[in-house]
Amino acid sequence: MGETSASPFFRGVLIIGKIILMLASLALFAETIWVVTDQFRIYPVLGASGKDDVFAGAWIAIFVGFAFFCLSVFGILAVLSESRTMVITYLVLMIIVYIFEAASCITAITHRDYLTSNPKFVKKQMLQFYGDTATNSGRDLTVMWNRVMQQEQCCGSTGPMDWIKYTSFFRSQFNETTAPWPFQCCKRNMNSEIANQEGCVVGHRDFLYQKGCFDYISTSINSYAWGVAWFGFAILMWTFVVLLMTMYYLTTL
Repeated sequence: MGETSASPFFRGVLIIGKIILMLASLALFAETIWVVTDQFRIYPVLGASGKDDVFAGAWIAIFVGFAFFCLSVFGILAVLSESRTMVITYLVLMIIVYIFEAASCITAITHRDYLTSNPKFVKKQMLQFYGDTATNSGRDLTVMWNRVMQQEQCCGSTGPMDWIKYTSFFRSQFNETTAPWPFQCCKRNMNSEIANQEGCVVGHRDFLYQKGCFDYISTSINSYAWGVAWFGFAILMWTFVVLLMTMYYLTTL
């Protein structure tokens, strides 16, 4: 224990800064839990590609959010007790956690672009795995694409012609004249039944979804990456200010 030459006003500002960080860390903790639970259910796309580091970054951020919360409480106690040892311990631990959060942000943002700016890759993956029930990736991606195409009223990655122009596992299983595209591309009536199967097969606009699903997948991945990376960067900037203030406070002890 020791006495500080820092003014009560400065100590108050420092404590408020730590309280703000504590609340922000709770928000980070909650947000990254939302990411890892995959609310948009598009993990199969990232898992099959091997580029699922957005989720890896989210898991790191969960640990960081909890750690920042605990350390913020510890830091407030260190300031109130005017303990040099506690302040030094706080700074060392905060720097370690700070590095982890920086890694989380960089991991999420650098791997985001690989899929969100690469519709050809998503299309290739879809054509390769859709309908393949012999592999885990095939089963997971088939279920995901069936759900997305019905939920978002879309067809394929860029449109129904994806199934016509390119070689695919689906095409090897179904003849183009009877099923040019999956029947999940067909528009449904109020009872979730295909409105007109013949019209869908011939590609009539009134019975076949025309837009592609890539925008939905890209937006979902972006939402996860922005949540992990950019909110994380904002917390890092505030944490940097708090750390500088704490270092100054240490010099007054």
